[in-house]
Amino acid sequence: MSVTGIVTATAVVGTVGLLIGLFLGIAAIKFKVEVDEKEEAVLGVLPGNNCGGCGYAGCSGLAAAIAKGEAPVNACPVGGEPVGQKVAAIMGVEAGDSVKQVAFVKCQGTCSRTRTDYAYQGVEDCRIMAFVPGGGPKSCNSGCMGYGSCVKECPFDAIHIVDGVAVVDQEKCKACGKCIAVCPKQLIELIPYEAKHAVACSSTDKGPVAMKACDTACIGCGICVKNCPQGAVTVENLHAHIDQKKCTGCGICKEKCPKKAIL
Repeated sequence: MSVTGIVTATAVVGTVGLLIGLFLGIAAIKFKVEVDEKEEAVLGVLPGNNCGGCGYAGCSGLAAAIAKGEAPVNACPVGGEPVGQKVAAIMGVEAGDSVKQVAFVKCQGTCSRTRTDYAYQGVEDCRIMAFVPGGGPKSCNSGCMGYGSCVKECPFDAIHIVDGVAVVDQEKCKACGKCIAVCPKQLIELIPYEAKHAVACSSTDKGPVAMKACDTACIGCGICVKNCPQGAVTVENLHAHIDQKKCTGCGICKEKCPKKAIL
């Protein structure tokens, strides 16, 4: 190849490279996405678990919502009040009061307290039980099946199967809600960390049926309702529930419950 050819080729390559560089530079300026500094700052103080417990698609989604004023500054259940305070400082607002929440399993049907209809051998996943006869081997169709779908889903190692029932470690729980979402029986709810009493049963069966299936089943008798001085207990669909905002922790409902369904 002649010297002229080499020089020509070099010039062509250099010119093409220059044109591409100019094009990319102009495109970067024209299509530049404006970054919200507050959004970036909020994202920087969020824990980064991307658990979705706040209701948004990860921490970046929550940060964007907070920056736009679409979500409260204390919306992160994992970060709790400390993170809420930092976010509030970034946004220049008051954090407000926040109540620490923890997951609570509404069942205490351990292996010794419940009956089984048959011996099950197969995939140990609660969600699979919808395709199993009777919804699983336990006689109580409303109770915890104990196959640990919630355990596998929890990113904080805060829930474990103990004697056939899921039990939450309140000190580790961050109230992200993943266990709630995965439980096919909807047995798990969030209650205040400071809550004194809660109904540890989800059965809606009539008394004789419930008692036959589990020794500590709520039978919907209403004794707890009649004896609560604060009107914090109600029975609906043969199932008792405590309004934690009204409950003062006196313990009368627990003492009066004939089936010991209140913890």
